Amino acid sequence: MEWGALILDLLKIIGLLLVGGVIGFFIARNYMKKYLKKNPPINEQMIKAMMTQMGRTPSQKQVNQMMKTMSKYMD
Repeated sequence: MEWGALILDLLKIIGLLLVGGVIGFFIARNYMKKYLKKNPPINEQMIKAMMTQMGRTPSQKQVNQMMKTMSKYMD
């Protein structure tokens, strides 16, 4: 058994696993960005309910400001 060939094969396997992990990471990140853009985790009704629970009656202007702030951090 040749040690050089064994080490070379192990390095190939490790290299392919690393490349696959990096490619998989970027594919998953891209998919999640698209999913969150299409289905945002919070909407206007949720913001209104949250502000009502805190004892405030939100105006539409306040809700719009909150949505704008949230979308700023989502991009």
